[in-house]
Amino acid sequence: MNKKITVVIPAFNEERTIKDMIDKCRPFCDEMVIALAKKSSDSTKDIAKSLGLKIIVDNGKGKGDGMRCAINQIKEGIIVFIDADGSHIPSDIPTIVGPIKDNEADMVIGSRFLGGSEELHGDFGKFIRMFFSMCIAQIMNWRFNASIQDTQNGFRAIDARVANDLGLTSKHTEIETEMCMKCLKKKYRIKEVPSKELKRQFGKSNIRLTKHGWSYAWTVFKNLF
Repeated sequence: MNKKITVVIPAFNEERTIKDMIDKCRPFCDEMVIALAKKSSDSTKDIAKSLGLKIIVDNGKGKGDGMRCAINQIKEGIIVFIDADGSHIPSDIPTIVGPIKDNEADMVIGSRFLGGSEELHGDFGKFIRMFFSMCIAQIMNWRFNASIQDTQNGFRAIDARVANDLGLTSKHTEIETEMCMKCLKKKYRIKEVPSKELKRQFGKSNIRLTKHGWSYAWTVFKNLF
């Protein structure tokens, strides 16, 4: 099925990588949108504008807020979410949207557990993040009789009508967990395909379990029932 593909790139101070990501995504989509953090203070917005991209500025509440702002403006086709930091491989986009085009899935996750990750290995903190992610997946699979390995990866595609039907409320990175749980609760089909996660080119992950762990735990708990 021929559906319009819109790539959404959430971005917060990504001036060093945003142009490269835009250039690499262009061949695999019909439109691109930058979900720009209101708190972003570098040249990300200017670079994206110079390349002709549509920019949606969030309400300053986090990545999930920006993703929801984008979803609210995209009503048809397939939405692909991909991070701006260079850790995802844009040439995997056709593989990720394929099952939705073929009516085999409503959401497809680029799985790091199937494709490998250079980001979730190397120190104890990354090990804890990976372990915490696996625990969430197991709880989710137990509750909904599913078999998803990587519920957290931000590289994913979803039918726009499904995304708008989920009623997402998350403000931060726990939105990926919420998307999975609400899809399963509403009987939408989720599929995983292999996608390798590369080591980010600059900076470090903003996810801190001591700061964000409670948000993930609360998101899981409130969507179990």
